[in-house]
Amino acid sequence: MPETAPSRNNKLVLWIAIAAITVVGFFALHYLLRDKVTVRVAQASYQNLLSTISTNGKVEPVENFAAHSPAGGTVQKVYVVEGQKVHEGDLLLTMNADDARSRVAQANEQVKAAQLALQSLQSGGTAEEQINLGSELAAAQLQVTQAQHDLNATQKLQQSGSASAAEVISAQQRLLTAQNSLTAIQQRKSSRFTSLDRAHAEAVLAEAQANYSAAIANMKNVEVRAPFDGTVYSVSVKSYDYVTSGDDMVAIADLSHLRVRAYFDEPEIGKLSDGQAVRITWDAKPSLAWHGHIVQVPDTVITYGTRTVGEVLISVEDSDGQLLPNTNVNATVTTLARQNVLAVPREALHTEGSANFIYVLNGHTLEKRAIEIGGVNLTQVEIVHGLNSGDTVALSASGVSALSNGLHVDTIQ
Repeated sequence: MPETAPSRNNKLVLWIAIAAITVVGFFALHYLLRDKVTVRVAQASYQNLLSTISTNGKVEPVENFAAHSPAGGTVQKVYVVEGQKVHEGDLLLTMNADDARSRVAQANEQVKAAQLALQSLQSGGTAEEQINLGSELAAAQLQVTQAQHDLNATQKLQQSGSASAAEVISAQQRLLTAQNSLTAIQQRKSSRFTSLDRAHAEAVLAEAQANYSAAIANMKNVEVRAPFDGTVYSVSVKSYDYVTSGDDMVAIADLSHLRVRAYFDEPEIGKLSDGQAVRITWDAKPSLAWHGHIVQVPDTVITYGTRTVGEVLISVEDSDGQLLPNTNVNATVTTLARQNVLAVPREALHTEGSANFIYVLNGHTLEKRAIEIGGVNLTQVEIVHGLNSGDTVALSASGVSALSNGLHVDTIQ
């Protein structure tokens, strides 16, 4: 009996349904039996995000006084010791005054000699020279008078025929010679010294006066006193020591106002800014720490040993007298401080161009999710948008497998 059309259609639908079920079953079985990739994961959580940079530096006082020997001499007595607190005006040490008095007397004699030389030049010479010049001038004036008298007499004799024209000319020549001699002596008296001579004499006097002022100042430095309240942190001499000009003798500072001059490597300079918090430690006192903040960032770089660095000034906020000037310290700057922010390990962060994303675990499947980040340190990254606290993020896959969107995974912490 032949099949009807409806019977044939029903069989076709049945076969199609069986085929569809077979295909779905095949893919479902493949999905269930496929290999899973093992990934390390972590959970997003709220935490404090910190980033620091450490370097070395040297302590220096903000207010400092260092006494140096103004000239060679002998230390008479030292009145202070290192660590001693002193008040403004307290006597620190004295120098032997004999040498200072001798230099004052010698400088004073040089001033007097220079003054006398200048006065002599301005008046045309010494008294003896002026007397001799006056005698020459009087004699020349007398010769001119006599020559003029002789010329007049010769001219009268010529008129009476008793003198020749040649005699008159000879008398005129004698008068001219006497006048020229007088003029030369007068010029020598009025401008015996040139402007250069006077300038030289004035310069010699100025130098002598400067030396005298320096000798007087040195005399005042025989007693070295504290210019402000502070602590003696260096005594380089003792009583009866001989010192040369410029030698260190004693130094005081206000130890309640210190700063650190720190040296940061060039690549780190861009992370620094005024006001950043700094922790200061000293190897000589490892149980102690001081705190401060940056007050001056570098505007140039310098060569420091084998390093290219920038100098940073750090104000010490809690100076307690135990941190000493000129000591080498460690300075740790906090360049990032975010409190109670949502963060994940930096290993979870991926970047494509300017876009940031992570892989979030959804059941046993990875989901690629775009995020917005904030602060970043070496181990953590702040998540500003795109993630919630408690979300599980993928860090890395086992073997050679790479993370990808939709990847089926097993997880380990």
